[in-house]
Amino acid sequence: MDKLMRRGSWEMVGAMLISGTIGWFVLVSGVPVIEVVFWRCVMGALTLLLVCWLLGYLRVELLSYSTLGWAMLSGVAIVGNWLLLFASYDKASIAISTAVYNVQPFMLVMLAAVFLGEKITLQKLTWLSLAFVGMLAIVTAHGEQPGSGGDYLVGVALALGAAFLYAIAALIIKRLKAVPPHLMALIQVSTGAVLLAPLVSWQSLSAPVEAWAALLTLGVVHTGLMYVLLYGAIQKLPTAMTGALSFIYPIAAILVDWIAYGHRLGWVQWLGVAAILLAAAGLQRGWWWRMKHSRVQRFWNKRLR
Repeated sequence: MDKLMRRGSWEMVGAMLISGTIGWFVLVSGVPVIEVVFWRCVMGALTLLLVCWLLGYLRVELLSYSTLGWAMLSGVAIVGNWLLLFASYDKASIAISTAVYNVQPFMLVMLAAVFLGEKITLQKLTWLSLAFVGMLAIVTAHGEQPGSGGDYLVGVALALGAAFLYAIAALIIKRLKAVPPHLMALIQVSTGAVLLAPLVSWQSLSAPVEAWAALLTLGVVHTGLMYVLLYGAIQKLPTAMTGALSFIYPIAAILVDWIAYGHRLGWVQWLGVAAILLAAAGLQRGWWWRMKHSRVQRFWNKRLR
């Protein structure tokens, strides 16, 4: 492994470990979710503004009115994704919410098929089915979760909604490849701050120092620094390695939930988590078994066009 790839690998590991602790900081802050997201957007925007200035991305020629509009729309989806995901932590637990949230690659596949005309092959359909079975295992095993009941199912539904909004944002971003990613992130969080400002009740202003420390960390570290590490890694690493290292995020989140809150998953839930992560890995890395006779595969691929 050359020096550039080694650096990219460490950047990706760092970004995923930081992401895995987001849920803990959200819950520790103790302020309403909408204010958590608002302050994350504000502080993240200030951090990313500095980064974009240092990288020379604050140039008018990088954005057309159309590009800016699409970038802002992706920001609406990203902020909605954060609102739903953060709200799900308190209801279903960090571990379950993160596991369910990882079905978003499959939602992106389905959206790309509908809006971009991309084919759903037998390979993609198989991994999609496995992820769906895993999600069902998590949902139906809610009786094993402490504090289970209606709130648990609401938490799962919120995590699914967050995954759907992230997939929409990713679909929009696919058509904005010419925009520097750090600048894209700046537009997204700035859009979120403007949209949420009228809705904030400002309860956080009287929050204790510990809460503000958590909010500051979410804005500067989990938004500014994490995006810098993530995008730096993506630029240096092959797609397959980026996809493989991305699974550090849900594993770290599950460990944080266990260490901080003692949330232990039941065996059926573990099977569901494993199925979702295996399916996501298979989809991203293109895993598939080679059939000696491929007539069946060709038949299904033809039917699924």
